[in-house]
Amino acid sequence: MTETEFFASDYFTWYAYVVVAVFCLAIGSFFNVVILRLPKQMQQQWTRDCCELLEQPAPDEKPIGIAFPNSHCPKCKAPIRPWHNIPVISYLLLKGRCASCKAVISPRYPVIELATALISVAVVSQLGFNWTALGVLVFTWALLILTVIDFDTQLLPDSITLPLLWLGLIVNYFGLITDLPSALWGAIMGYLSLWSIFWLFKILTGKEGMGYGDFKLLAALGAWMGWQMLPLVVILSSFVGAVIGIGLIVIKGRDKNIPIPFGPYLAIAGWIAMLWGSEMTRSYLQFAHIG
Repeated sequence: MTETEFFASDYFTWYAYVVVAVFCLAIGSFFNVVILRLPKQMQQQWTRDCCELLEQPAPDEKPIGIAFPNSHCPKCKAPIRPWHNIPVISYLLLKGRCASCKAVISPRYPVIELATALISVAVVSQLGFNWTALGVLVFTWALLILTVIDFDTQLLPDSITLPLLWLGLIVNYFGLITDLPSALWGAIMGYLSLWSIFWLFKILTGKEGMGYGDFKLLAALGAWMGWQMLPLVVILSSFVGAVIGIGLIVIKGRDKNIPIPFGPYLAIAGWIAMLWGSEMTRSYLQFAHIG
């Protein structure tokens, strides 16, 4: 087999998928750090801001960043050695326990690493190896981080949602996914639609039904996919929310009165719409004999 034939063969395609999966396992390991530390970093900053506003001394605590302090066991504080930090493999070899104190390590770490690899391969298999796929990979990774952080803390950090929105507009300046006017109006309509629902609900009930981060996330989804995809995203998010919400109540016995963040459902719906939204819309129109 010649070099040209190899690059055109299925062997190269599967080899490329394996390379993407391995690389994204490592990326997923970094995402675990971001998911854990970013909310703590935000809380520290809020505490410092409040103390400054009230003219009180700030708590004497070590600052938390994405790159510092070094990774360590939360129980015994032993540093995690590089060979104990190999995605998935180290978790299996250590049998899910700290190498020093044998404390249980949450299985969520390898799950997020595997999820990052699987959804990244799905993106590449759907879009191919091109600039559009690279952009959608960044989009996908941001949604994954936002999903887990929001589910844990009911926060959608501006440090992710706002750059995601601007990046969508920049990507579509070059027409990689949709045209720039559609992206611009997608951002505007995405924000204003949930903003309007928020205020209508608050006026009628006196309660806040969602957070401002949800407005920004839907604006970001509109910036990436255009205003045309927003109805599908909203419908899919409602469906995903119903399925997951009912599942949590039935399987885990979650109290139905405990609020569930809407961000993860928007993120999942947005990712589905990004990869298969056009096919889903086309199939629906054919089924309904429209167009």
